[in-house]
Amino acid sequence: MPVLVITGTGTEVGKTVTTAAVAAAALASGRSVAVLKAAQTGVGPDERGDADEVVRLAGAVTAGELARYPEPLAPGTAARRAGMAPVHPHEVAEAAAKLATEHELVLVEGAGGLLVRFDAAGGTLADAAGLLNAPVLLVASAGLGTLNTTELTARELRARETELLGVVIGSWPDAPDLACRCNLADLPEVAGAPLLGALPAGAGALPPADFRTAAPGWLAPRLAGTWDAEAFRVRNTP
Repeated sequence: MPVLVITGTGTEVGKTVTTAAVAAAALASGRSVAVLKAAQTGVGPDERGDADEVVRLAGAVTAGELARYPEPLAPGTAARRAGMAPVHPHEVAEAAAKLATEHELVLVEGAGGLLVRFDAAGGTLADAAGLLNAPVLLVASAGLGTLNTTELTARELRARETELLGVVIGSWPDAPDLACRCNLADLPEVAGAPLLGALPAGAGALPPADFRTAAPGWLAPRLAGTWDAEAFRVRNTP
């Protein structure tokens, strides 16, 4: 698995912090890691982007970013409004493939969800994953509403014959409600893929050293971690 594409069921579900956790766990296992942000929106030229946040939290990661646009919109829309060149799926695939010749793991982080448009032709992160023949890790929210968006994303990946490696809950609340706890059993069922981790709420606010130490414990062995999905589900069974 030299390239792993990381997407979410939507915005603000914890993609960047999850990307950082996957990077930190891989680094702890001795692998060299690069992270590629396909398109960064909503930040100015001198502001920190998501790839920078991954480096801050995870440590010695090679960070790359193909384009950034000032307005917090879908990349294709943001590019058009800024009068800037859009990012195309083949550019994402080419950049990731190059990084994969120099690193043991490349994490490609999308913007928003799987089908958010990069360009006027309708190119998406799903297209880039297909060009790379890379598996996709889906970051989902914990609570009510997550089952629908998770299943829709999983169905799209199956239709494209793209592997869904698994699902990670991007922010597990300190006091999970009934929906959150039931979703531990329901998420892998609707996704047709295993639950591969759950990050605690506020994980991104931890000091970097603490984040790096804790990250493997939030992720399953498939992601170089020690997290046990069944034990976590039993502890949280309603």
